[in-house]
Amino acid sequence: MQPHRILAALLPLPLVLALAACHQDPAPAATPHADAAASAVQFVAVAQQPVEDQLTLGAKVQADPARSFRVFPPASGRVLAIQVKPGDTVAKGERVASIQSADAGAAQSDLAKAQIEAERAQRAAQREKVLLDHGAVAEKDYIDAKAAADSAQAELDRAKQHLSVLGMNAQATTDDIPLRSPGRGIVLTVSAAPGEFSKSLDNADPLMTIADLSTVWIVGDVFEKDIAKVQPGTRVTVTVDAFPTQKWSGRISSVSGALDPTTRTLKARVALPNPGDKLKPEMFAAIHVDTGTHNAIVVPASAVIHQGQNTVVFIDNNGKPEQKNVTIGQAVDGKVEIASGLEAGQRVAANGAELLTGGATQP
Repeated sequence: MQPHRILAALLPLPLVLALAACHQDPAPAATPHADAAASAVQFVAVAQQPVEDQLTLGAKVQADPARSFRVFPPASGRVLAIQVKPGDTVAKGERVASIQSADAGAAQSDLAKAQIEAERAQRAAQREKVLLDHGAVAEKDYIDAKAAADSAQAELDRAKQHLSVLGMNAQATTDDIPLRSPGRGIVLTVSAAPGEFSKSLDNADPLMTIADLSTVWIVGDVFEKDIAKVQPGTRVTVTVDAFPTQKWSGRISSVSGALDPTTRTLKARVALPNPGDKLKPEMFAAIHVDTGTHNAIVVPASAVIHQGQNTVVFIDNNGKPEQKNVTIGQAVDGKVEIASGLEAGQRVAANGAELLTGGATQP
């Protein structure tokens, strides 16, 4: 007889039953996680609805060239001071730099000589007029004196104008030339430092660039296949990466007349008011052009789950969540268009779909 049968014969029946129960496999533990996740998910029925067709153009913010000022020194000389830095806001006529130039001294000297000559010629003309009135000189002598006085006055006016071009007045007694902002704006760049020598307008680089950003351009690229959809006057919506929750409404102001041979695109421009100078040059932006509508199934953006290369949603299949692969279209106002993979009337997990990623059945 086998040993375990002998042991069973010797032991009381209750003890034998207890030992047998100890050798049985334990019952599987309940797994309430899947049920709890499913109960926390909200399902909504989907249906076809009108969706706006939208063309999105990659764009950048640019300063309006008509409101941008490149500051060049009016004469060659040494930079004495730069009184602003990038990002500073300056008013029209505000002094932004100083140049020490020999041209300033020459202009002041020319003005002084012109003043002396103009006064001398004017007195001579007055004297000839008195003599003419008394018959002491011929009329020709007076005419010559008057012409000389007029010529001297013209030279004086020219000398004053030269000083004005240099940014100086007739009372100036220094060779320092002040550079002033041509208009109100923000300093974008400064490309000079005190001690450097500037070659006036012969220099290709300005001392600084100032732009009035109260109005900015949003300039986007239009590919050849989309040219017919983007015309001057078309209503658009502009978004900027720096402020993702904000939108600006506007119209296409102009479209360039020739394709860029490198990118094969046209430039579309939208002019936007910019209160508070919020939009800065070179910010990334997008121009959204509405081109019509079509019917499509749309789900909340929270219903769409990206799993590696796949995009999925979860539907209610007779009370059980089922994972479905879908192809998405455009996203608009917190919703996503489903191009394929769903049918109207199906119930989709709108909130809490991420809780089902481990417990849903595969189709």
